[in-house]
Amino acid sequence: MQTTKDMLRGYLATPREALLWKLDGLSEREIRSPRTPTGTSLLGLVKHCASLEAGYFGVVFGREWNGPDYQAGDDPNGDMFATADESPAQIVAVYRDAQAFADRTIDELDLDTRGSVPWWPADRREVTLEQIIVHVAIDCARHAGHADILREQIDGAVGLRDGNPNIPPLDETGWAEHHARLVAIAESAPRG
Repeated sequence: MQTTKDMLRGYLATPREALLWKLDGLSEREIRSPRTPTGTSLLGLVKHCASLEAGYFGVVFGREWNGPDYQAGDDPNGDMFATADESPAQIVAVYRDAQAFADRTIDELDLDTRGSVPWWPADRREVTLEQIIVHVAIDCARHAGHADILREQIDGAVGLRDGNPNIPPLDETGWAEHHARLVAIAESAPRG
């Protein structure tokens, strides 16, 4: 029988894998390019998730992370993009290291272990490991969703992983017809 910890680890593993799959087969320029007005890029999302896993499974439980602190420095968005001297391979390796670090925290602590999130409001700061696993899984899933949209804009690839798009199997014509139908619905909606 699966334990609660194993179940939670599974929920964390799915968006981790999906996020990294979004980089597969793309050029460095494609994964670095900002694709939203706020500068969101595929590689930036990976770097951010590395930072959030290191922080939530490190600082919160008084455990030392020996990797880079992407939130240190003067740029408040420093964990949301790769600098010119940070290669995609480096960012992915740090994310893998952060995942392993998080997994060790999960393995070594009980789900009811108490921690404190110093960047949260005081009334919500005290947490358990179980809460943090859920929080990080949700946050990673949210960012994997962002990555899904960015990747679709680049080459049309969607879904949790290659070969499993988890959407209806329409061909190019079917998707064009579906899109046209949705545009017509949106255009018929009241304005303002």
